[in-house]
Amino acid sequence: MRSRRGLRAAGGNIQQLKTTVESMETYNLIVIGAGSGGLMVAAGAAGLGARVALVEKHKMGGDCLNYGCVPSKALLSRARHAAALPPASRPEWAGVSAQVQSVIDGIAPHDSVERFTSLGVDVLLGSGRLESPRRVGVELHGGGTRTLNARSVVIATGSAPARPPIPGLAEAGYITNEEVFSMPELPNRLLVLGAGAIGVELGQGLARLGAQVTLIELLPQLLPREDQDGARVVAAALERDGVRLLCGRRVLRVEKQGTAKRVIYREESPGGGEQAVEVDEVLVAVGRSLNVEGLGLEAAGVDYDSGGIKVNARMQTSARPVYACGDVVGRSLFTHTANQQARVIIQNALLPFKTRMDERVLPYCVFTDPELAAVGLNETAARERGIPYRLIKVPLAQIDRAACEGETEGFLKILTPPGKDAILGATLVCAHAGELIHELALAMQARLGLGRIAGMVHAYPTRAEIIRRAADEARKASFTPTLQRLFSAYLRWRRN
Repeated sequence: MRSRRGLRAAGGNIQQLKTTVESMETYNLIVIGAGSGGLMVAAGAAGLGARVALVEKHKMGGDCLNYGCVPSKALLSRARHAAALPPASRPEWAGVSAQVQSVIDGIAPHDSVERFTSLGVDVLLGSGRLESPRRVGVELHGGGTRTLNARSVVIATGSAPARPPIPGLAEAGYITNEEVFSMPELPNRLLVLGAGAIGVELGQGLARLGAQVTLIELLPQLLPREDQDGARVVAAALERDGVRLLCGRRVLRVEKQGTAKRVIYREESPGGGEQAVEVDEVLVAVGRSLNVEGLGLEAAGVDYDSGGIKVNARMQTSARPVYACGDVVGRSLFTHTANQQARVIIQNALLPFKTRMDERVLPYCVFTDPELAAVGLNETAARERGIPYRLIKVPLAQIDRAACEGETEGFLKILTPPGKDAILGATLVCAHAGELIHELALAMQARLGLGRIAGMVHAYPTRAEIIRRAADEARKASFTPTLQRLFSAYLRWRRN
């Protein structure tokens, strides 16, 4: 039997432990990373009445606001206007750069510390690190540390530009999308390394503003993941804007020569010898590196690899109280994907009714001129996976609105299962393709076939008619010779 002194001591220890626990800050959600996905989680959760902490170690708004979607589309808009002007009348780079920054500054308040504080979110500027699945230590920028507890933690730390280990590149110096918009001047001669979406968008935009652009891609096709015909249309558009395309080339090394940089490359085909191009600047756009370092993932039991943090359909990691969204999970690195993943997390982390991330329908767009937009499977992916398909292709030249505006280069491709009108995927290449693709994305999401689209009235003359035209073509293709004979016999009977 314990003595009274022992009981009093035990009681004192329990009370001390209770006081310590109560003094630690406890939240419904802790969000690490204030990019698109993290901001969506924080704002949505706070709107439901949750207590939320948001930790950001760099800039509010993340890559999308500061270095990605917003500044790149602002630059492309100004480049498109510049392309219609004589070279002598093109705007100075300083003015373009200032306009791009003005767009960022106009949107920034929506993502600011002040706005999120007004929403009831506790914003901490510093580096967050998981100490356990429900505990986060924060090293504050102003000095000191904080320890936060929560029912759930969300990792939304995004990605950064990949930096290839090319000999001499670091010594010669280069820029990425994080520096390009704040360049003091536009390089006269620019090499863009990488022909993915970032490379082709910036390559075309900077060429239209007056730079002599050379674009090098290791793989034999521009936009290697996209439909081959679509990539060829984009490649032709870049070449018209003066971009020199070198696909199927491997950069071997970079040498500094005074203020210039000499880039040595080799053609990947057999027998290809070394060649060189001299430029004033190198823009590296060879992909993204996921921000997983320094997060304490091992301590929390969160599985990850070079492909990102592993999550299930509910966006949960291997440590169930920990969720992840956005680029850091390594799947479909788009802002709109991060936002949708954030919506899934809000419901699963805070509400009793659970949901799953539907990755079957994820539209996206490459914002070149013309744009290339896609959803679902393209022909290349279908062939690689051995998926049988029927192809419906409508050239843009068949659409009256495109003819009226003199923009007839491009097409719509739709893939369907053989003998059915369900949509497996679509690729659209034309002006405003990113706006038009959503009709097909909605049809896929709602499991509507092309027959339903063919029955919907489309305004004339619009580019959207290309979608109904494709649906009509699919309907005609389903009218088999046997059906034609039967229908002809019926009409003969009707004439009697």
